[in-house]
Amino acid sequence: MKPLLQVAPKRGVPGIAKKAISYRLLRVNVNGAWHEFAIGRDIAPNMTLAFLLREKLGLVGLKLGCDQGACGACTVLMDGKAAVLSCMVLAVQAHERHILTIEGLPEDDPVVESFAEQSAPGYGTALQCGICTPGFVMTVKGFLNENPDPTLAEIKEALSGNICRCGCYAGIAQATLRAAEKMRIKRTRESA
Repeated sequence: MKPLLQVAPKRGVPGIAKKAISYRLLRVNVNGAWHEFAIGRDIAPNMTLAFLLREKLGLVGLKLGCDQGACGACTVLMDGKAAVLSCMVLAVQAHERHILTIEGLPEDDPVVESFAEQSAPGYGTALQCGICTPGFVMTVKGFLNENPDPTLAEIKEALSGNICRCGCYAGIAQATLRAAEKMRIKRTRESA
């Protein structure tokens, strides 16, 4: 990282120790826009990516359910595919990386639509209180980017790191299957 700013007191001033304060620059692309932060001035070196996104950028779509990497509510995509728990990643680890949050997904995204539409009889809804929903949506998005034609067993395995306290797991699995189908249809139309 490049130094952003260096400040030193004037030389020869009695009683003032010579010291330099240096800031390093953190550059991160969030939802398509680049942001720069001075480490040590704008953010602390031990700040998590979740804190940066929520508190510094105001992206409160991601939730901090446990802040310990156990619930999946803070999931975001890093560099287009990898789903990461933003509460377990330091902000400085996102330097020069591309982060996608729930706010960065378009309304017509197949995963977003599928979660909104899911309320099939026998399977229930894919969302209820909404605390876990952003994390599930981002986990599903990352999973379907890697595995566009999953089985139900693969879906259950992929979602096993996310917790839904309302118990909407059956609806979430069905929404994931529907999203995979919508993505296949979209790819077929685009290739035709």
